[in-house]
Amino acid sequence: MTFEMGLVFLVLFITIILFALEVFPVDKIAFFIIVSLTLLGLVKPEEAISGFSNSATIAVLALMILAIAMEENGVITWLTSGLGKIKAFPLFIIAPVFMIVTASISAFISTTAVVIVFIKIINQLSDRFNISKSKLLLPISFAGILGGSCTLMGTSTNLIVNSVSQNLGAPALRFFEFTTIGLIFLAVSVVYLTLMLGWLPWSGKRELGNDYSVADYITSVRIKSGSQLVNKRLEETFLFNNPEISILKLIRDNRIHNSPGKYITLKENDQLLLMCNIMSLSKLSDSQNLGLNEQNNWLGVDHGAIGEEMVPKLEERVFVELLMLPGAALLGKTLGNLRGYMQQDIVPVAIKKRKTLTNVRERLVRSSSDKLVLKAGDRLLVDVSRENIKSLEAIENIVLLQEFDSLKTHSRFGRILSLAVLGSVVALAATGVLSIMVSALAGVSILLLTNNLNLDSVYKKVNWQIFFLLAGMIPLGIAMHNTGADMWISEKLLGLLVGQSKTIIIGSLFFITMVMSGVVSNNATAIIMTPIAMALAGGLNLDYKPFILAVMFAANFSFFTPVGYQTNTLIYGIGNYKFKHFFIIGGILSLILWVLATFLLVRMA
Repeated sequence: MTFEMGLVFLVLFITIILFALEVFPVDKIAFFIIVSLTLLGLVKPEEAISGFSNSATIAVLALMILAIAMEENGVITWLTSGLGKIKAFPLFIIAPVFMIVTASISAFISTTAVVIVFIKIINQLSDRFNISKSKLLLPISFAGILGGSCTLMGTSTNLIVNSVSQNLGAPALRFFEFTTIGLIFLAVSVVYLTLMLGWLPWSGKRELGNDYSVADYITSVRIKSGSQLVNKRLEETFLFNNPEISILKLIRDNRIHNSPGKYITLKENDQLLLMCNIMSLSKLSDSQNLGLNEQNNWLGVDHGAIGEEMVPKLEERVFVELLMLPGAALLGKTLGNLRGYMQQDIVPVAIKKRKTLTNVRERLVRSSSDKLVLKAGDRLLVDVSRENIKSLEAIENIVLLQEFDSLKTHSRFGRILSLAVLGSVVALAATGVLSIMVSALAGVSILLLTNNLNLDSVYKKVNWQIFFLLAGMIPLGIAMHNTGADMWISEKLLGLLVGQSKTIIIGSLFFITMVMSGVVSNNATAIIMTPIAMALAGGLNLDYKPFILAVMFAANFSFFTPVGYQTNTLIYGIGNYKFKHFFIIGGILSLILWVLATFLLVRMA
């Protein structure tokens, strides 16, 4: 091993640790890779930034923009609009239907965009018909991954593997070249997951207030005669700028003031709704001569009201749960930051932290003083007036997990045109008339020219983290090739596998890639493992194709962990899953597909 190889392996090791521990967002890690490789002299400056102009990176960006157009124009919603009609069927029929539809759409549209729409649909079915979310979310996430693996444009991983292998001398994969194998994987998985429904947890209809234990932390305070707060402005009291207390409402003479300002003067018999720890407030109540009255079932839809005379006004406000996607504008903010960041009518109430490898227990954050920040996959509960719900949609990369009537109307022409553009992009790429990158860019241009795609929405909704991740990881693959690190690894593997059957060789490559994708992202795994697979095939004088497909499928099939694929991360907390559900159910599925893939790919070698 040379000194340069050692440096590449050091950067690779640090990268894997950062991915696994989620110390930084993936886009920051990507910049770390670019700068490290350049400063260490492992790549030339132009090679360090070559990922930004790589055809696969641009193709992924164009396809993400197309997915945004499909969502904005209601195409995905229209394609799934009839699913609510099967609500009366038993779960073992509903689940496979959902999986097949999810997989079919995910073969041509971003899996993440499709699964997000299904999360909304399933939430709605759960609230209205008491259908368990937990029985459906994991299967549709897995099905989306499997569907995306069926075509060249289905996932960014497929495009990356194809691009890297082409750069190393392998022939390009055709659009539907591996679809038959992908459909076999999908069929087996749908049957298996349907049989496993009984092992998934049950989650029926829930109230957001109960799920976030809001009743335990909302307190009504009445200012008594003689209180030191009378005739004082809010900014002069202990209630203002207190990290443990948030003032939600001021009720005076049966009139409600939402999020009262600091210059409001308090009066006798004013009633305040506070978000706080009741015990800490109780310690202060005696000295301030306040009347404490803990309220249950406060504010919002089906949450009741504080006084009968106020029911009409209070029912205009609702709880809304926001899911944080990668790249969301609110990421990195604490609850205290959010209460100063969001507009006055929107009151952040609590954060539900998603589970991670380093934080297995799901945490509920209500205190402004808590230093934990919002990350992708976390949920934020806000209190907002019904008429102001639309303003939440302007926040970048968040999903409203509740369905509200007439939030957005879609043009029939825009929907038909968007679907026609998508079909044309697929047809041009599949027939080889244009490359996926060129056809996707042409499709985006048509939608922009016809005003069926808004660039403001693109800037807000594109998952820039994936873009920067790809741009940062591609130079790492170049560094491995430049220093001979990929050849060194393949030689060591050859030393272990020489004389072994093709079944052992391809099975080992598939298994190593699949395990790695459960720790780091599937795109990063593909970039690292594709050059190794190519070198391994070359050293054995075997056809490149089964080795390339082994990396491509294995990098996607990280079902045994909730962090290997973005959609698994999003459903982890929403579906009330535990790590064991992915490790056992997803792990068994991964093993089944490993054996099946090895059998199918060996026949191609």
